[in-house]
Amino acid sequence: MNDPDFLEALKRHLPRVPGIHAKEEYFNSVVLLPLVRLDGEYHLLFEKRSPDIRQGGEVCFPGGEYDPDKDAGLRETALRETVEETGISLDRIEIIGVLDTMVHPTGMTVDAFVAVVHLSSLKELALNPAEVEYVFTVPVSWFLHHPPEVYHADMELHPSCTDEATGREVVLLPARELGLPEKYTKPWGGRRFRILVYRTPRDLVWGITARLVWDLTKRIPAHHCRPAAKPPGNV
Repeated sequence: MNDPDFLEALKRHLPRVPGIHAKEEYFNSVVLLPLVRLDGEYHLLFEKRSPDIRQGGEVCFPGGEYDPDKDAGLRETALRETVEETGISLDRIEIIGVLDTMVHPTGMTVDAFVAVVHLSSLKELALNPAEVEYVFTVPVSWFLHHPPEVYHADMELHPSCTDEATGREVVLLPARELGLPEKYTKPWGGRRFRILVYRTPRDLVWGITARLVWDLTKRIPAHHCRPAAKPPGNV
């Protein structure tokens, strides 16, 4: 540490723009927020997930896990997953920006791209039935006039868990052996976080999807959206 070049070498290896610490340890999800112009105004396009997949039956945006073997970057993940799920061609997707990366308490990061999807009708989509049960849209202006309901959940850190197969306790953090304070031998933390819920005219939008909607709409001046029209039917 007495090397005169130490500080200069360290400075060169510090990030120029702060990122997310240990992002590779999270489940890295990427989604696309599709804006579709219908009936003279912009709508958000949502998917209802097929019942037999993870989080089946819930409402979401097109997206999935970043795959470094398939994707050169997060943008490619968003585009690839949208094409796979909705059947829309790449030339109809115009990405206009990104939202802040979400770090979720459940161990997930979510990178969200905002895009205009050029469609004249939802019937132009070719949904993948293995992943998508149906799609629907809600005018962006509806969200501006209907704030989300706010609920909460508590999350704790557990130093042990129960093996489902054997029923035995599995110690994840040997707090006593490490000489940590006694409080770390039991669940601790109890961090409370917000859960947002929108009761839209079509379906319930909640959780991560609702937070992305909230993040998007809070950036839109209200005078840019006229009162919400009746959304078209599901597809």
